[in-house]
Amino acid sequence: MSFLDRPTPTMFFTGKGGVGKTSTSCATALRLARAGKKVLLVSTDPASNLAEVFETTIGSVPTAIAEAPGLFALNVDPEAAAEAYREKLIGPYRGVLPEAALAAMEEQMAGACTVEIAAFNEFARLIGDPAAVEDFEHVIFDTAPTGHTLRLLTLPTAWTGFIENTNAGTSCVGPLQGMIEQRALYAAAVEALADPAQTTLVLVSRPERSALDEAERTATEFLELKIANQELVLNGVFAARDRADGIAVALEGRGQEALAAMPPTLASLARIEIPLRPRQVVGLAALEGFFEPEVEVANDQAANAAAGAPDIAGWDSLGALVEALEMPRGVIMTMGKGGVGKTTVAAAIARELAKRGRDVVLTTTDPAAHVAEAVGDAPANLTVERIDPAAEVERYRADVMETTGKNLDADGLALLEEDLASPCTEEIAVFQAFAATVNRAKDRIVVMDTAPTGHTILLLDAAQSFHREVSRQAKAVPEAVLELLPRLRDPDFTRILLCTLPEATPVHEAAQLQDDLRRAEIEPFAWLVNQSLAPVAVSDPILVARKAQEGRYLQEVKNDLAKRSAIIELRPQTAAGQESQRLSA
Repeated sequence: MSFLDRPTPTMFFTGKGGVGKTSTSCATALRLARAGKKVLLVSTDPASNLAEVFETTIGSVPTAIAEAPGLFALNVDPEAAAEAYREKLIGPYRGVLPEAALAAMEEQMAGACTVEIAAFNEFARLIGDPAAVEDFEHVIFDTAPTGHTLRLLTLPTAWTGFIENTNAGTSCVGPLQGMIEQRALYAAAVEALADPAQTTLVLVSRPERSALDEAERTATEFLELKIANQELVLNGVFAARDRADGIAVALEGRGQEALAAMPPTLASLARIEIPLRPRQVVGLAALEGFFEPEVEVANDQAANAAAGAPDIAGWDSLGALVEALEMPRGVIMTMGKGGVGKTTVAAAIARELAKRGRDVVLTTTDPAAHVAEAVGDAPANLTVERIDPAAEVERYRADVMETTGKNLDADGLALLEEDLASPCTEEIAVFQAFAATVNRAKDRIVVMDTAPTGHTILLLDAAQSFHREVSRQAKAVPEAVLELLPRLRDPDFTRILLCTLPEATPVHEAAQLQDDLRRAEIEPFAWLVNQSLAPVAVSDPILVARKAQEGRYLQEVKNDLAKRSAIIELRPQTAAGQESQRLSA
């Protein structure tokens, strides 16, 4: 029996970026609706693509899905939630407090942590307030990539503890009364998450070592949170149909090796295996066939033959792009949707630049990244690092207590310690580390493997707002923070590479990211289309079909989106120590 046969009222789908959480959650929601249930599908991912999958516009209120009676979907819009949250707390004071006081409150609540707690309020309401979902028999959450999801799901405990231990009237998320009013709701959310009759956690992974390791860590961390009702979906399991196709056979072999070495916690879970599909999971017809054990490709073969091989004339290789990136100093950032290969690309660029004699630092702001594994044996002039949130919080707290807290009396120290106990302190600490890392690029090359799109944008937005939050706790804003945004906007200092796959959702999300960057006056240097079959000769019918569908997305990138573009072919086997290139459904 699986979650498909015995669905609980609430289900969460989580896993490493790009493993197919949205496809799986959407297919589950449609299956329940087809069975006569009334279902609400919710995305808490800042980079949600529900609209892409259902081919319809989806907003922040339940939207009926055409031709799927009983199915509704909504996106939790973090920015809109933050604006509503701020107005709820500040609105009652308009016309009562002086304008200067109102301005101070608005500035205090301008940071990215306010966005997170506001989005969480929406999340908690949907799982902790029965009245909010009383019209639905099932609520399904298509959640963000693992690092963000864990933070989202641990917030009930973190915020409840903060409320219980804080006596001051304000916090870094505004007047504390706004949180106290939510106390009962947060408690109900915690209880619902841990109730196996109420909630199922579905871990989505792929037959790849890094994705399975990430799912194992997630499963263990959720067990520590007393969320034990877990199941596993293995998406994109590939079986070669043409044994003469070396690429296909190698891909199948790598998948089987990864499954044979599955970590113990995952191996103990009930699981469903989903075969790799010849085409993207977009539209109701594709979703309805998602859980079918067999893959039908015969009807596609004539169309694939007619389409021919995608045109890749005029595309740069990664090697040619690295030559253009070689510079005495500066920052190179890989950005894009989770699962597109940012870590692998960043590691390859850092290794090549180091081989060319440059002093290189490779680091990440992504809590789910594996840069050390991706780079393998690093050259002597390549330093591999990671921004560790726990270590940065301890450093930041110690620094604030040593400076701001040095001459405070007992009451002042108590207030400062309460402020530093807030979960928002982690955001500030990691942001300062991000700014400090960029600052190191004054005399070397820093290659940054950044977090998935939504988190990255919050991080870059923080360049304009976090210095105000930092200055509230610390005596002065660090120089690295003040100089961060000008450096990110300087094309001679910062080169941003937008990484994507030759598929609809990753390309369109990268396009949205490019628009966001341009609004912040930051111009991407180039686009990288990763894991492409276009340059590769294949004969297996599933791979041939996937290759044929790449053409339209490669043309869109080359002709409409990128000033400079490079393509990286899919390699079923890579150098030791590096994560394999892979297919993404």
